[in-house]
Amino acid sequence: MGLVKGSPITSTGKPEHANCEDLKAGLDAPDAAIRRHSAQEMLHCPDAVNMLASRLKREKDVAVREAILASMGQINNSEVVNQLVECLRSDDAALCNEAIETLKQLTTDVSSALKSILADPDPDLRIFAVNILESRCDPDVERTLIGVVERDTNVNVCATAVDLLCEVGTEAALDPILRLKVRFASEAYIQFAADLALKRIRGV
Repeated sequence: MGLVKGSPITSTGKPEHANCEDLKAGLDAPDAAIRRHSAQEMLHCPDAVNMLASRLKREKDVAVREAILASMGQINNSEVVNQLVECLRSDDAALCNEAIETLKQLTTDVSSALKSILADPDPDLRIFAVNILESRCDPDVERTLIGVVERDTNVNVCATAVDLLCEVGTEAALDPILRLKVRFASEAYIQFAADLALKRIRGV
């Protein structure tokens, strides 16, 4: 299947002067080159984020997925954030990792979305949120991580948070980390990671 009538295809497999309807059709074309080009060109189209996200969840071609994520990164708004967060719920590990990396690179505010994920019942999603925090230049990162080590009941989520506090923590994190050690006294990795973070923060 080619693009819809009215969009001639060049010798390179790219549509000429495609409008939004053509590009939408191109996202479902059998030819990966057309799907990739459509993903690259539809930034200006109404509902582009939903169309790109819908294709992303079904797309198997790596180059097309990269084009979709690049376009979503360029659009860079709250709708993109919400769609990428939904991708974190996928059973496709590659898609989850791609969504995490794209969320890390967005310049739009993702703090509200991350707070929502950190309250999600799924501990894997909470770990994803901590991993995204790692790259954010956000003055509230330490406070958010302290909240995680103070309140989260999952050992793996807390371990991920204390690992990051080892890099960004200040004296404000000392008491919460000590309380974490008490809460998970029988967990060897928590003890190790907490001790490492305490030493780094104290400068010893």
